[in-house]
Amino acid sequence: MKIATFNINGVNRRLANLLAWLKETQPDIVCLQELKAEQGAFPHEALARAGYDAVWAGQRSWNGVAILSRIGEPVLTRARLPGDISDRQSRYIEAAVAGVLVASLYAPNGNPQPGPKFDYKLAWLERLRRHATSLRKTGAPVVLAGDFNVAPNDLDIYPTKSWNDDALIHPESRAAFRKLVGRSWTDALRYIHPDERIYTFWHYKRMRWQRDAGLRLDHLLLSANLRDRLEGAGVDREVRGLEGASDHAPVWIGLRRL
Repeated sequence: MKIATFNINGVNRRLANLLAWLKETQPDIVCLQELKAEQGAFPHEALARAGYDAVWAGQRSWNGVAILSRIGEPVLTRARLPGDISDRQSRYIEAAVAGVLVASLYAPNGNPQPGPKFDYKLAWLERLRRHATSLRKTGAPVVLAGDFNVAPNDLDIYPTKSWNDDALIHPESRAAFRKLVGRSWTDALRYIHPDERIYTFWHYKRMRWQRDAGLRLDHLLLSANLRDRLEGAGVDREVRGLEGASDHAPVWIGLRRL
């Protein structure tokens, strides 16, 4: 079973790129973030023609998340992250697919910090941690996949000091991510590649793609009962270099079927 996460940065604008990548790599389950599309504007018909069923939570501007599957219709279990009924941002969706509970999430960026956006980021990550604990306690196999907007350590960002004040690598952001992962979740890409400098995001500005000046912001966290099924993980870097590409590349894992 191949599960991928991809911050598409505008699903309709980059639909051709998405469809080409799906055809070439044929992931079984895909978590999308930053749809930038209202609920009724999500291209479900085009994705269905490509062989993928979908559930999604659309929203204008920067948000919106989805789960695609070509191995059975995803059964929606949650379309919002619990813990704050006033939060109307579409940043979390969860579905049962082929015996696995999958969440697609888009954590807040948090800039500028300090300030209310950074406070929201930290509060959101704590809400995610609490919800992840409740999911883990059900005993279900769970994958938390998406753009966490945290580069967990110095291997996850190119050598530089220019981001030192950024919320993506702020010590409190990294501490929140470490607390989330704890001893119960496995950072799949880092588990397979423990010592490699790996990136999933390259900003459009300052030739960062051309200079390979990236950050690893996109992660797949596995519950303990999935770790022994993990067979591989990687980043489809070449997708970032295509014409009209998202500023993120897809990240994928391979799980041995039971």
